[in-house]
Amino acid sequence: MSLVAAKRLARAKRIVVKIGSALLTDSESGALRDQWLRALIDDVADLRSNGTQVALVSSGAIALGRGILGLRGKTLRLEESQAAAAAGQVHLAHAYQAALAARNLPCAQILLTLEDTEQRRRYLNARNTFNTLLKLGAVPVVNENDTVATSEIRYGDNDRLAARVAQMISADCMVLLSDIDGLYTADPGLDPAARHFAEVASITPEIEAMAGGSGSTVGTGGMITKLAAAKIATGAGCAMAIANGRILHPLRALQEDARCTWFLAHGSPAAARKQWIAGVLEPAGRLALDAGAVEALLAGKSLLPAGVREVIGEFSRGDAVIVLAPNGAEIARGLCAYAANDARQIAGHKSGEIERLLGYRGRTEMIHRDDLVITGGGKQA
Repeated sequence: MSLVAAKRLARAKRIVVKIGSALLTDSESGALRDQWLRALIDDVADLRSNGTQVALVSSGAIALGRGILGLRGKTLRLEESQAAAAAGQVHLAHAYQAALAARNLPCAQILLTLEDTEQRRRYLNARNTFNTLLKLGAVPVVNENDTVATSEIRYGDNDRLAARVAQMISADCMVLLSDIDGLYTADPGLDPAARHFAEVASITPEIEAMAGGSGSTVGTGGMITKLAAAKIATGAGCAMAIANGRILHPLRALQEDARCTWFLAHGSPAAARKQWIAGVLEPAGRLALDAGAVEALLAGKSLLPAGVREVIGEFSRGDAVIVLAPNGAEIARGLCAYAANDARQIAGHKSGEIERLLGYRGRTEMIHRDDLVITGGGKQA
């Protein structure tokens, strides 16, 4: 791997790191690997000191809970897995809180289900929570909410969950820490002639055919799920690395040119998100603006309630809407921070009046510039 590739981590502004059960817990005793976790958090602290925001997606709750509840050495039913997750999550959160506190970093726990990343309103709420935590200097520690997720509405592996988190928070880099140092043409444990890939520019059917099953006794993911995660991440403008996590200080090693596989991003996170808003989502309503608001949007600013003359149609918070210029032409599309009825009540009013009009303090913007794309009449916001 080139040093240019290794510097991707150092240049990243927002990173998601996924930690597997096999790295975090001892395979024989099921106990937490405290020394390894402390070394990882040292790496996170180093990244944070350079201005990089970090979110951790961590497995391990079920693996820890097995030992706590005496469930080791057996195949778990769904309800037993959920019970183990409930017991283990307490210990897992405490371990991260203690390790991060030792480096003066606040810790926050976020438990997600598949629905939280698929339903737009819940997605928007989760995204706002992540962004606020990261701006306040906290390190979010994410896991699937196994205690409530059923087999029909769960990810089942944290590789794809990590990719959805990276997509949600517009991360520009994601690292899957694994028990293997990247993608090979075949399983290197079975085929000594297997060739390692330093970079993958595109995930082709030939690349997918090289993926095997999970080799871990405590994890649920394998190379197949990692390639699925890479598709999600790179499509969202986020570069992804599969790296060896068994060593101490795995993120530091990655910055020092450790062997791994990088999957190259398709554009930037911001461009991918704007493309999604502009062309993928079906608009649910329209907002008609005054001339001053149009001028502000073309200058790259957010849409404030004061510039909205009319709210047309029925839509929910987080839905996509078309933004109209005074002549009725489409000027932009975006995700509205208010449902249609609330939007009507605050349209034409200053942001400082929102709490009085609605009875709660909502967002200052009707549509934030990050959730807005110019589709006509000027440059992109």
